[in-house]
Amino acid sequence: MEAARGAGITPAAVAVAAFWHGLAGIGGDAAALTPLTGWGDGRARSFANALRARVDEAALHRRTGCWLHESYPAVRLHWLRARAGDSFPRSATWGSLGELLCARLFGQLRTSVSMASGTGLLDVHRLAWDGEALDAAGITAAELPALSDEPLRGLRPQWGARWPELAAVPWFLALGDGACASLGSGAVGPRVALSVGTSAAVRVLRGETDPTVADGLWCYRLDARRCVHGRALSNGGNGPAWLRRTLRLPDGAELERRIAEMAPGAHGLRIVPRLLPERPPGTDAWEGAAIHGLTAATGPVEVARAWLEAAAFAMADALDAVEAAFGPADEVAGSGGALHASPAWARIIADVLGRPLRLHGGESTLRGAALIALERIGAIDDATAVPPASDGALIEPDPAAHAVHRAMRGV
Repeated sequence: MEAARGAGITPAAVAVAAFWHGLAGIGGDAAALTPLTGWGDGRARSFANALRARVDEAALHRRTGCWLHESYPAVRLHWLRARAGDSFPRSATWGSLGELLCARLFGQLRTSVSMASGTGLLDVHRLAWDGEALDAAGITAAELPALSDEPLRGLRPQWGARWPELAAVPWFLALGDGACASLGSGAVGPRVALSVGTSAAVRVLRGETDPTVADGLWCYRLDARRCVHGRALSNGGNGPAWLRRTLRLPDGAELERRIAEMAPGAHGLRIVPRLLPERPPGTDAWEGAAIHGLTAATGPVEVARAWLEAAAFAMADALDAVEAAFGPADEVAGSGGALHASPAWARIIADVLGRPLRLHGGESTLRGAALIALERIGAIDDATAVPPASDGALIEPDPAAHAVHRAMRGV
């Protein structure tokens, strides 16, 4: 607001993006009654396995777009109730960071269709809470925020005094970060989104009110008219960060140069790059990461190159699943700090995918949320028709390198 005032800008609305799959118990005074957990909290894994014995997971997936997996609030709620016993906060409303923000700023507990679709509790066809999913989680619809995509107005007095310019403008409820990132990077139609931050995801954004939930892909909502389908990977940029902390790697440009100069597969290593348990549809027991083929001649750069390739292979598997359901991608729109931090890795990813990789240089997640707000206030007609103001570099895949990587993947 300080910057806006200095530039003479009067805000017309507020848009919010928040990470999907968060969960906290929220009290009547807008206080968090439990810690806020995220998709990476794996403590409910055994409860996911137990639920599969009494719930038709395939049918649930077709209705909610989600699986019985500990990354989803639906399963973590079941675990929390069993763990807490009588201390389970029955008076709480269960929500994510977006709903907690809403409660604190406005004194209301509401959630968008987008955020609700990431819980595993929403029927993505009817846009209503799913009865069987609620029963499995051990809660009722009354313990969840009201579903609405209507904006809020009228900040609570302490916030209105702090931001008078925002006190009466429409505040749109939080939208899921992945859906916003797809829209913000221009990944619409045949352009598929690839986000690589700490984790990674491959997504396709489609205009549809009644989606077909494809086997092997999740389906979440951007809003009542648009869905995103795809796969998420727990292990993205966290792997290179671990390598930098752990190995005696060269610094900066020297590391980039040496990785870029190494031929595909020249390291002779096979790596399972799973520092964190993977998200569904895979439900295998997690055994951690693994490196096979180390010799006395192996150096840290070889390990780094092999790890980057292996992580790219997982992204390629996700892209294969998306393309099998929705057709081939003309181009992949890449976003996220990990991609921009390593041009050598971006090159490896393009070669592994065998698709042109267009790097999106801006803040794609917040841009996507802003586009939806602009559409809803009537400033633009169609959020999906606004191309990115300035696309970044286009990396064309090298056919020879792609052939080597396909052989390494066994496809």
